Amino acid sequence: MLLAAPRRNADQGQNPRLGITASRRVGPAVVRSLVKRRIREWFRHHREDLPVNRDIVVIARSSAATAPWTTIEAELCAGAELLRAAIARTTRE
Repeated sequence: MLLAAPRRNADQGQNPRLGITASRRVGPAVVRSLVKRRIREWFRHHREDLPVNRDIVVIARSSAATAPWTTIEAELCAGAELLRAAIARTTRE
């Protein structure tokens, strides 16, 4: 999975928002919906840990269709940590 966090205008609110893309390569509609539900569930549990004033965009890959929940959660948490580190680097510079 791939995460991106573009900056938003300050007047659009402080809470992070989630966008999910799951193309047909991920699988049929039922599988894509399952992957998106899992990503939304992760977002609900980790919203407080994500950077504020950001749009979190997740691009699901085909491997997400067969991955267990623990793997998806671990990958998204690792991606979120990388985002936090990248944002911290850019704000220091």
